Amino acid sequence: MQWYLVATLLTVLTSSQGILTSLSQTNGTYKYDYATVPFLAEVFKLAVSSLLLWKECQKSPLPKMTTEWKTVSLYPIPSVIYLIHNNVQFATLTFVDTSTYQIMGNLKIVTTGILFRLFLGRKLSNLQWMAIMLLAVGTTTSQVKGCGEASCDSLFSAPIQGYMLGVLSACLSALAGIYTEFLMKKNNDTLYWQNIQLYTFGSIFNLAKLIVDDFRGGFENGPWWHRIFNGYTVTTWLVVLNLGSTGLLVSWLMKHADNIVKVYSTSMAMLLTMILSTFLFSFKPTLQLFLGIIICMMSLHMYFAPPNMLLDMPLTVKPDEEERLIEVSVDRRTHS
Repeated sequence: MQWYLVATLLTVLTSSQGILTSLSQTNGTYKYDYATVPFLAEVFKLAVSSLLLWKECQKSPLPKMTTEWKTVSLYPIPSVIYLIHNNVQFATLTFVDTSTYQIMGNLKIVTTGILFRLFLGRKLSNLQWMAIMLLAVGTTTSQVKGCGEASCDSLFSAPIQGYMLGVLSACLSALAGIYTEFLMKKNNDTLYWQNIQLYTFGSIFNLAKLIVDDFRGGFENGPWWHRIFNGYTVTTWLVVLNLGSTGLLVSWLMKHADNIVKVYSTSMAMLLTMILSTFLFSFKPTLQLFLGIIICMMSLHMYFAPPNMLLDMPLTVKPDEEERLIEVSVDRRTHS
């Protein structure tokens, strides 16, 4: 399967994720415990990966699976990073408003490029660096509101702690993705076995969160296993399946493509969500949105297009034409 097909599918699923989550609300509130959605998504990914690994093991030769504890012990680290990242996100929102938080979130595009170079040693051309910067500018432009809708000064009026936490959040998000790519490409293990290790620890960490929430709430609504499916509708299950499917696609991209492809997919998904929201909800398109889309399209072309499509290459001179040019120059010299 070609990576660009997977990236396109990831863009579509990611864009529909926010829309499905909004549609799963009843009168603007969640009737279900939204903390159960990531847990069930992890279980779904674990089940699908186990089934695919079982099918692969029916073939000959058997797929490669490293079972040494030294290797397996590396797989909880992405879950730990994401756990810290989620807490930093909540801390950031105590200092900045939602609009500022969304705009600062685009820093992860740049931090991903930097960590991509530092930790994975992948060299990017100057044009690709410019494309990444343009992508960050484009996504930010699409999110900026006009001064008539919100105060322009609000973006720069937050305490310094908010901006520091925003930068830390962007670095943690990029680090989790880069580390996951490192794990996926560290050896030639089958993707499904690597997924099983990732999602086993992911399920454990999400289960631990549910248990901690129970203790914090004093078991007011009963233990988590009593309420896990309470309030679930068809739309809620679609949210779970969507979240699980996007995770599986991301792991495929980490194995067969890279983090930059994932960043472009999720960034384009955000723009696609805004466009779809104009038809499904009362979202009004703005000039900033159109400008952001144009900038992101330019960035996409700059990063992935072949160099000869981006630069005016000099015309090659054929040998017979070169001889003709030499003869003309000699004739000019003799006549002069």
